[in-house]
Amino acid sequence: MKRRVAITGVGMVTPLGLDPDATWDALLRGVSGAGGITLFDASDQSVRFACEVKDFDPARYMDRKEARRADRFLQFAMAAADQAMTQAGFADGFGDLPSDRAGVLIGVGIGGLPLLEAQHKKLLEGGPRRVSPFFIPMFIPDMASGMVSMRYGAQGPNYATVSACASSGHSVGLAFRSIRNGEADVMITGGSESTITPLTVAGFASMKAMSTRNDDPEHASRPFDAQRDGFVLGEGAGMFILEGLDHAQARGAEILGEIAGFGQSADAYHMTAPAPGGSGARLAMQHALDDAGFVPADIGYINAHGTSTPANDATETKAIKDVLGDHARSIVVGSTKSMTGHTLGAAGAIEGAISALVCRTGVIPPTINFEEADPACDLDYAHGGVIERPVAAALSNSFGFGGHNVCLAIRRWDGE
Repeated sequence: MKRRVAITGVGMVTPLGLDPDATWDALLRGVSGAGGITLFDASDQSVRFACEVKDFDPARYMDRKEARRADRFLQFAMAAADQAMTQAGFADGFGDLPSDRAGVLIGVGIGGLPLLEAQHKKLLEGGPRRVSPFFIPMFIPDMASGMVSMRYGAQGPNYATVSACASSGHSVGLAFRSIRNGEADVMITGGSESTITPLTVAGFASMKAMSTRNDDPEHASRPFDAQRDGFVLGEGAGMFILEGLDHAQARGAEILGEIAGFGQSADAYHMTAPAPGGSGARLAMQHALDDAGFVPADIGYINAHGTSTPANDATETKAIKDVLGDHARSIVVGSTKSMTGHTLGAAGAIEGAISALVCRTGVIPPTINFEEADPACDLDYAHGGVIERPVAAALSNSFGFGGHNVCLAIRRWDGE
């Protein structure tokens, strides 16, 4: 028997709210997190809107000196990890658990790009002596895992995954495997990203990847709609506390759900475009089903990658139909990116957490901004609003530039 892996804590910092409850409430109300960019002067950009995290105060989770030095993605990671640890009952540490039985694995797609841009400006304007000694350690993507491990004294498996928009899907899946394979009893895992900067926006805009609806940001992210014209850049963090089910039950923890399976694949096709027909996405979903021991009829919901780009949404729809067959028309395929925007390396963890909440509550958030049907996207995307129905198991998809594909299989906890 494979060791089962429970979810005992969730943390979220998103454009919709600063914790899981606020984010969930906004999702069910169909709120868009999009608006004009305030993190920098975007007046000369061709895309001038994004899904920013609002009113975030890192001093709630870090001392002010540490917060001043830390890039925004590190601040988000520390906040979401704190929330998840508190919910799991680990606010004061891991108790009697040996320190090397707890690990940290946090995915980050890009890292401290705001810090990089700021320090590069200092270099150009003031010379090398103006560059901060904290630049390198606070920029590199693995520092989220490092700082969280230091905060909680977790000496078990510790590293970062960097696979573009699949980064935190990989991190959760690999943390799940670390527990299932006996390398750890508890893992703090998820993803964080904050790259709403002049360079990022200009780069994505140059490659025509983002929506250009500057006059209507709230309706710009429209996954599976025929008028979709690109994704909306977002930021945030999502974290899980994963535990061996036996360990969680022994300490009397509240179990929020289970990670049941993990699938991964490569398109081996193109730097940015999905493989024709969604062959890589299909492999990742099939591997997740097989790993979990699920059949198509077990699945009630898929949190799709659903970026609102013309190519992704159509190929993902085809991949889902190929994997689930006729059952694909019996489930809901939603994209919460219609509200959060695309949080890049944090997306897999945020959307995995949302999938766990769907299984736990039997409530499915809508996919907002639907206006015109696309014949290539012909499944139920919850375009009509919130859907209430029991969901025993869900899949959460994350696909990244470079052809990286991840699927997490999540099971509702029914007490046995």
